[in-house]
Amino acid sequence: MKIIKLLLLAILIPFILMANDDRPPIKYNYMAKKEVRNFINMMVKKHHFKRSYMVSVMKHAKLDRDTLARYTGKYKVGTTNGSWERYKAHVLDPVSLRKAKKFKKKYYRTLKRASKQYKVDMNYIVGFMGVESKFGEYTGDYNILDALATLAFHPNRMKKFFKSEFKHLFLYAREKGYNITKLEGSFAGAMGCVQQVPSMARKHRSDFNGDGKTDPWDVEDCIGSIAKFMHKNGWRNGHVVAVATTYKGKRFKRLKTSHRRTLATSTIYKAGVKPKKRFKEPRAYLLKTRNKTHDDIYMGGKNFRVLTRYNNSTSYGMAIHLIAQKVK
Repeated sequence: MKIIKLLLLAILIPFILMANDDRPPIKYNYMAKKEVRNFINMMVKKHHFKRSYMVSVMKHAKLDRDTLARYTGKYKVGTTNGSWERYKAHVLDPVSLRKAKKFKKKYYRTLKRASKQYKVDMNYIVGFMGVESKFGEYTGDYNILDALATLAFHPNRMKKFFKSEFKHLFLYAREKGYNITKLEGSFAGAMGCVQQVPSMARKHRSDFNGDGKTDPWDVEDCIGSIAKFMHKNGWRNGHVVAVATTYKGKRFKRLKTSHRRTLATSTIYKAGVKPKKRFKEPRAYLLKTRNKTHDDIYMGGKNFRVLTRYNNSTSYGMAIHLIAQKVK
């Protein structure tokens, strides 16, 4: 019987490995692709990179099958923008909320300085840090070069976006003096404790600890970066972010919910939605988080849209909002 089990295991091992989402990157000849050669020509001509450097880097890049699987085929909830249940399980659990309060206490002076300088709410900075990296604990272990090369030059639903980010990766690595082959982050090429893709890292960099350099892995610089982002995107201190509501039933279908477009509050009220607190803005984002047994409906103000400009997801913005409410 033991021999039979061992034989079955030997047969099944290749299939087990093939089904593993954490398959390591494999060698791939990117230089064989005309698209890659055209990209190199553009980077040499427009951005003045040495051709030998570009070729060397592309020869070093590997194919990350795990990353590619997340952006091809049918969209799977929880792969790029997580489901509400995933957020509740991983960033709104009791342990994470205790960490949020501990983080706020530890970095209170930095948070207060960022809040004052950029006129933003420090509690929402804490929320960003919690959702993005568990307060700096988890910043990703994917090779960013492999991840972005894969997504930039293999068919997937966000190829155009990732090809642009691949360009920014080269520019950012040159500006910072980083070894482009050694950078690690998320499967989408996001770096540091607030998980910035290269274009965001270039745009919203911050030297908030005053050491003369910007570091996406430094917590204080990340606090400054998020505060700067919120300010630039129109955060208004003292204005509503989101208000919980009541409605009849367990599933809400009377109006279309979205964090991208607003509805007149009068329309929302006529649909039987009642805010639990006074909502002062004339229009609102009608927001839905789907639980296993029921829908939660919120009315969101302009400040809520600021949160989702960092990650285009209602669940993302709501997770930040609820963390912020817990640490106030």
